Amino acid sequence: MNKLTILDGGMGRELKRMGAPFTQPLWSAQALIEAPHFVTQAHQGFIEAGAEIITANSYACVPFHLGEALYQAQGAALAQQAAVIAKEVAQNAKQNILVAGSLPPAFGSYRPELFESKRAFTILDTLYKAQDEHVDLWIGETISSIEEAHVMASVLKGSNKPCYYAFTLNDVVSEQAKLRSGELVSDAVAALLEQNVAGIFFNCSIPEVIEQAFSDTNAVLAKQNKSVVLGAFANGFTPIAHDYKANEGSQAYRDISPLEYLDFAKTWYSQGASIIGGCCGIGPEFIEVLANWKQQLKSA
Repeated sequence: MNKLTILDGGMGRELKRMGAPFTQPLWSAQALIEAPHFVTQAHQGFIEAGAEIITANSYACVPFHLGEALYQAQGAALAQQAAVIAKEVAQNAKQNILVAGSLPPAFGSYRPELFESKRAFTILDTLYKAQDEHVDLWIGETISSIEEAHVMASVLKGSNKPCYYAFTLNDVVSEQAKLRSGELVSDAVAALLEQNVAGIFFNCSIPEVIEQAFSDTNAVLAKQNKSVVLGAFANGFTPIAHDYKANEGSQAYRDISPLEYLDFAKTWYSQGASIIGGCCGIGPEFIEVLANWKQQLKSA
């Protein structure tokens, strides 16, 4: 079987759980601005739980969360700060830890209808340049459409570091997995394989829909005789509706246990996923269960 690497969990909700400053619309950026020691502690908590990759806390360093004025004044500096904090935590860890730079949705999660390619490129290129010196790899996160994937790929085209692209899925189990845009995962994968892609992930979706997404992805890879790294980091939310408006409230959590999440992870691993972690609501206790499972795999 493939080698398994443990990714960290959801940073924003973990900061909130820890008691860090956390309000809408600033989201996880508020801790960077007001109390960055919480960001350090959150990274350390995930590493102690067994994460081997931590992601810079730059997800909310966009105008959608900061507002246009604060983004123009501090957006790049905050993204750089997020990457520096993650790198310092990684360097101080007892084991080898990789830092992932984050390219987030430029216009809010799950909102493909708001996407503007030209403006998105400018925002994401700013975040790329701010973080690149301090990260080991890249994750384009919560990609809702093929157009958004193309823009992220154009930002990362010059990178010599592994570039992973994580799609967010329609939270409805169906015979063909779909992005939030309604486009087929199979079409999105085929389009992305033309770019500088080291891996294809699925994130910030309910875990139930990821199995079909991997099935569709593997079919495209087999047809094109190509191989990429596969990964997953689902959320702990109830299904997100098509008309969900990010920043207008917090999505409800579902009652999912770390062991239930592990069952999904085992299925993804059997489908070829080699990087597995969690997104919103998936805290260190989930990552610890994944890490313990990895140790069992190694000793089996």
